[in-house]
Amino acid sequence: MSLAAVLIGLVAVLGLAIGSFLNVVVYRVPAGLSVIAPASSCPRCGRLIQGVDNIPILSWFLLRRRCRNCREPISARYPLVEAVTALLFLAVALRFGPRHAVSGAELAGEIAFLVALLYVMAVSVALALIDIDTHRLPNRIVLPLYPLLLVLLGVSSVFTGDWGALVRGLIGMVILGGTYLVLAVAVPRGMGLGDVKLAGALGLFLAYLGWGPLTVGAFAAFLLGGSFGIVLLLIRRARRGSGIPFGPWMLLGAWVGAFVGDPVWAAYLRLLGLV
Repeated sequence: MSLAAVLIGLVAVLGLAIGSFLNVVVYRVPAGLSVIAPASSCPRCGRLIQGVDNIPILSWFLLRRRCRNCREPISARYPLVEAVTALLFLAVALRFGPRHAVSGAELAGEIAFLVALLYVMAVSVALALIDIDTHRLPNRIVLPLYPLLLVLLGVSSVFTGDWGALVRGLIGMVILGGTYLVLAVAVPRGMGLGDVKLAGALGLFLAYLGWGPLTVGAFAAFLLGGSFGIVLLLIRRARRGSGIPFGPWMLLGAWVGAFVGDPVWAAYLRLLGLV
């Protein structure tokens, strides 16, 4: 079995475990609670959840979707978050996993880069759900993106020797964060400071990938979010001025840019006759 296959398998299993933890994060962080202690418990009866009942996805089915103690229903959101996180981790590993390493140092750099993207994906799932639930992007999750991404991407550049990517990432952080700051000042009702803080971190990771991912990711957020808002207006599920969380669209747009930004940007430049 190849190293790539082993790595992809490990990432999928890791995604299940991280998805289980994200359920805790999504519930506790908005409430101002610790994500470490106390141990997980049923939100209805308060009884601690046993280890055997905390296996991602499987336990939900074995318990027949109910708490072992109080028999209250367990939301399908829990196994869904676990499954989706595993699938998203798998997609990231397949798209950005180590492929071109010709030395141990380059392999280490590519693994550091993959870890950075998996971290961003985990944060994306948590922030999207929290923003949908509470219309907030908590600093406890957003702000650590900056130092952790800088460290992981910096390590990747050290081992691969691609310092240009790191410099480009820092420029992208300033560009996207600055753009959102201007929008927040100009249209305070349409853009919150949480969006501004998140934009800088997304600009860092997208520009590290390239100018195409940054440009496509930035525009995709507004295209997707705007289209969703128009649909809500047309079906009368929202009114003008209704508060629609933009964080999930920023995150979705960023991942569109990450996965297909380079070919889409290249096609656009060819259309304009610039390449």
